[in-house]
Amino acid sequence: MSLPDYDSPSALKAILDSRAMAMQKKFGQNFLINSNARTKLAENLDLQENMKVWEVGPGLGALTTEILKRKAKLTAFEIDRGFVSFLQEEIQPLFKENFEIVSGDVLKTWKDYYSKNGIPDRFFGNLPYNVAATIIADMIENEVRFDKAVVTVQKEVALRMAAKSGTDDYSSFSVLCQWAYDVFPIMDLAGGCFWPRPNVDSRAVKFVKKEIFPGCKNPKLFLKLVRTLFSCRRKTIKNNLNIYTQNADLSEKILNTANIETNVRVEKLDIQTLLNLSDIVSDIMG
Repeated sequence: MSLPDYDSPSALKAILDSRAMAMQKKFGQNFLINSNARTKLAENLDLQENMKVWEVGPGLGALTTEILKRKAKLTAFEIDRGFVSFLQEEIQPLFKENFEIVSGDVLKTWKDYYSKNGIPDRFFGNLPYNVAATIIADMIENEVRFDKAVVTVQKEVALRMAAKSGTDDYSSFSVLCQWAYDVFPIMDLAGGCFWPRPNVDSRAVKFVKKEIFPGCKNPKLFLKLVRTLFSCRRKTIKNNLNIYTQNADLSEKILNTANIETNVRVEKLDIQTLLNLSDIVSDIMG
């Protein structure tokens, strides 16, 4: 039993055809057909033997096998039943107890798996474009932070992950990612690196858990507040804070206490300023 030629669209198509399978746009499926890129992504995980790794969207196992070759213990979350069957029949026998597959939508399965098995050392994935941000946000919001993660996402999403305050790409998602991690670009991947070829470019990004986590008094309040403040980017901070407090006078009191001008827009505020604001809201509103 040998591995497929993951760089050959014709070889991959032959596998799909032989199993009466087809790529499904609703799952955002694209295979990375560049072996150098796959190697570089795996190397950026800084793996050691027996480390526990989660992968989302393994497909036919191109990136999966790069991890397993490094003797990690990999759990793959896959929604497509056809891919699950292929992995069970063709890949799992090669790596045996080091490879586990969780079938189903990762957004519906990861919490139960986490509650039973704990957090892994690494997180990895060529994430589906349509749910990449949702997957990452869901884990951070549920206080699951990996020591290191490497993900490939639509370039637009990657820019939001790393955007700084005062830039057009800065958003609540930027705050969320950078609250939990230091975010580093690894490389850009043009459409031709994938099959089927997507209409957008991608970027591989590395997350490294912050050594000193920027704490706040009420993390759930902080997350809710940030989402509210970024809900209307063109409005002033006071107008958006009014949505949260439902009281204009109270909003003004909070902003004065935080030394934030009432007419500033939220995209001008860095993460530490937002954390401080959250603590003041917690103190005043309870």
